[in-house]
Amino acid sequence: MKLTVRQIDTAKPKEKAYKLSDGGGLYLEVTTNGSRYWRLKYRYAGKEKRLAFGVYPEVSLAQAREKREAAKKLLSAGSDPGELKKAEKIAQKLNYENTFEAIAREWHQLRADRWSLRYRDEIIDTFEKDIFPYIGKRPIAEIKPMELLETLRRMEKRGALEKMRKVRQRCGEVFRHAIVTGRAEYNPAPDLATALATPKKTHFPFLTAEELPHFLMDLAGYTGSVITKTATQIIMLTGVRTQELRFARWEDINFEKRLWEIPAEVMKMKRPHIVPMSDQVVELFESLKPITGLYPLVFVGRNDRTKPISKESVNQVIELLGYKGRLTGHGFRHTMSTILHEEGFNSAWIETQLAHVDKNAIRGTYNHAQYLEGRREMMQWYSNFIKVKCISIK
Repeated sequence: MKLTVRQIDTAKPKEKAYKLSDGGGLYLEVTTNGSRYWRLKYRYAGKEKRLAFGVYPEVSLAQAREKREAAKKLLSAGSDPGELKKAEKIAQKLNYENTFEAIAREWHQLRADRWSLRYRDEIIDTFEKDIFPYIGKRPIAEIKPMELLETLRRMEKRGALEKMRKVRQRCGEVFRHAIVTGRAEYNPAPDLATALATPKKTHFPFLTAEELPHFLMDLAGYTGSVITKTATQIIMLTGVRTQELRFARWEDINFEKRLWEIPAEVMKMKRPHIVPMSDQVVELFESLKPITGLYPLVFVGRNDRTKPISKESVNQVIELLGYKGRLTGHGFRHTMSTILHEEGFNSAWIETQLAHVDKNAIRGTYNHAQYLEGRREMMQWYSNFIKVKCISIK
């Protein structure tokens, strides 16, 4: 007797799984937890087999019957419906593995250990936002230059020219990876350079020593988030990059040695960096202890304490103080470098403090240790200089 929808809907679980037959080998298996699965029992080459059709009610009674009839036609034609289903799954997997998205994620995973966490996340975030929605599901070998060009031009139209340039280069690396792994024969990315707008070189705006007093007084009067205010003060006094500041952890701050030890995975060039802390910087970190000391991160986000403040937090403080276009968080590095050079400090100390990579890696490691005491003295001088400029750095 054929099943009815009412019979299926009212089927209750029992101590053991049981079957409700619909005829022609089709039955509904009701499990002990109440789940209901469509199955087809059939014979092929003298062997009894089972074929899964899905879960009820996602697969309705009518749909299950349609699947049964389709399977019967395959059997009549001499084919095993179960083996064909397996072959289809394999084909689908192979098709996905040859898509731009699958190969891009594979390329990203292979190189992830070489990059900082920030850079790693930035790359995949950009792909997910600007590339995958348009060509991600396309087999990479079938992507034409015009398809990639139209995708990149979406970024060009919104004015993200520098980001577009970097994404084009990364797409090129994905295509090269596909070529060396036998899944593509041509890399269209390099040829598109002349068809896209070229980003203009821009320099981060910064303040001169003469402009600092007004900014420092404005910052001292800032009444927004204490965490982002303190972050702005620390980035100004140390010259670290924004991402290095954001991912600072309390375990990296050595109050006894007065050192901030930034791990390699956070650094832009994936090399550990030691920042000597002046009296003022130590005091600023200590002021945050009662606020964020219970969390791993020093500069915790407002809504999620397991994540850092956003990468735009410092620039937002600067904008709220009215300095948009005149200063950025990165600009503090330029201001510090200019003042220290003008004061006659050793340029190698300054470059090491800014974590600019020495082309000679061995010499760079040696200098890092050799310059520590010199940098400690230099950074205390700089903090005192800033303090004098505004009396109160708090």
